Amino acid sequence: MRPIRRPDAVLVQAVIAGALSFAHLHDLAAAAGQSGWKAWAYPVSVDLLLVAAWHRLRTSRAAGVPARSAWTWFMVALVASLGANVATAGLLDLGRVPAWLRILVAGWPALAFLGGTLLVHSPGHPVVAEPAEPDTDTEQPSAVEAVIERDDVTESEPESAAPALPSPEPETVLEPEPAPVAVPPALVAHARKVADDYRARTGYPIDADTLRARLGVPPLMAAAIAAQLV
Repeated sequence: MRPIRRPDAVLVQAVIAGALSFAHLHDLAAAAGQSGWKAWAYPVSVDLLLVAAWHRLRTSRAAGVPARSAWTWFMVALVASLGANVATAGLLDLGRVPAWLRILVAGWPALAFLGGTLLVHSPGHPVVAEPAEPDTDTEQPSAVEAVIERDDVTESEPESAAPALPSPEPETVLEPEPAPVAVPPALVAHARKVADDYRARTGYPIDADTLRARLGVPPLMAAAIAAQLV
């Protein structure tokens, strides 16, 4: 036989408080100029923001992260609900609602939407990954066995490796000496005149490059003529 469940006093108190707060928010919204279905939407909006902030508080505490944003929006929704209860308790003339209260009631939907968006789409909490359980079907070698196996592999390796043979040095290829260039005696005589003129003007002996430029001969022939002028 199933036991008879007794009514929970806290749950009954929550239902009563929610119903009264719902009615007070509706009356205040209607007095502020929100008639029809709009007046009924205000208490739903306040209660939803209150529940969303409380849910975020619980998840933040479970994850161990700060919950300042959740506390802020929870207090905003609580002040809106408590303010409606106090305002409709005879302290406010619902027939002549002040302008600042009409502005607060008219701006509440945008504020509630902002708070709900920030609570829902804020960065998620870090999830700590649980370590994977080892596979019991496959036996893993112990640390001692791994060390013994490593020692066996080390002992089987050769003690010393054969020294590397030195690479042979590249052979030096001697370039053949250029064949002597035959210089006509007349060209040598002309070159001597050019060299004497150059020495008289500069005070230095003429070099092979200057001689080649003056005579218009190839480099090898200019070098051969310069050797005969020494």
